Amino acid sequence: MSRKTRSYSENPYWKQQMALLPPHFQMAESAEPKEETWNWRGNRVHLDRYDTPNARAKVILQHGVGTNGRQMTLLLGQHLPALGFAAVAPDSLGYGMSEVTQPEVLFDDWVELLADLVRREARRDPEIPVFLFGLSAGGMISFHAAGKAGKLVHGIIGLTFLDERLAQVRKETVIHPLISPFVPLVNRLGETPLIRKLKVPMKWVSKMHTLSNDRHILKAFLSDPTSSASKVSLSFLSSFMQYVPPVEPENFDICPIMLAQPEEDRWTGEHLSALSLQGLKADFTVRILKGAGHYPHESPGSRDLLRFTDEFISRHL
Repeated sequence: MSRKTRSYSENPYWKQQMALLPPHFQMAESAEPKEETWNWRGNRVHLDRYDTPNARAKVILQHGVGTNGRQMTLLLGQHLPALGFAAVAPDSLGYGMSEVTQPEVLFDDWVELLADLVRREARRDPEIPVFLFGLSAGGMISFHAAGKAGKLVHGIIGLTFLDERLAQVRKETVIHPLISPFVPLVNRLGETPLIRKLKVPMKWVSKMHTLSNDRHILKAFLSDPTSSASKVSLSFLSSFMQYVPPVEPENFDICPIMLAQPEEDRWTGEHLSALSLQGLKADFTVRILKGAGHYPHESPGSRDLLRFTDEFISRHL
């Protein structure tokens, strides 16, 4: 790696989190992913990568607003090569080890970054089908990115799908229901030149306290400024809550979608995904991760996630 490239070797938080996770999350140094830096619109985007010989498919793992790419690698990415899949986990702008050079980051940038990464990976390995996997907000980001990248995406697996334009979704995902009526105010502030760049911790506005159902693991996540303890601008929040999909669900027939719903998710229940994808044109299946929370580290759900991912991708190759 170049001297100027940021690495997870400089980031102590993920190893502290890993140490608290179950044994099958533990990753030896020799099994750590290859780290890369991708120059995207002048920003230095960090990628975790597993290049698998003769890969049957490639899975791009998109984190949400409370996680980062390395936490996606711990959850799923590190296990995919054993199934014959390559894996790539980006750090979206403002998270993980990515370095931001542009003056402000909008939710639109996250979607466009993922769509461009799909195109990049398809050019890099044109013979390998690309699938998307999204945790939390990453599910809908994957949906939006597929709307931009089109048939380059062969399938989407999401742990939830949230359309923040919907009042019920906002009410149930913000830190307290009483905040929901103030969303229009946040939207206006996010469009106000003098204060749009003001940053607030995501855990002040979202149900970040439900990321894990284990209080020790939750504490480790909430202390991490590259994921759950990150700050975002009012303009990012505004663009997040008002984002209009490139393709609405009723017109979306780009690829099949699977919801892998954690059974004990206290942040985003299955009904919110059903509401957000109401009228979906594409093939849609639901699998339940038994005993698992929002970041599904519990068994048997965490192990079932790997099996369901294998089955879904194998069925749609």
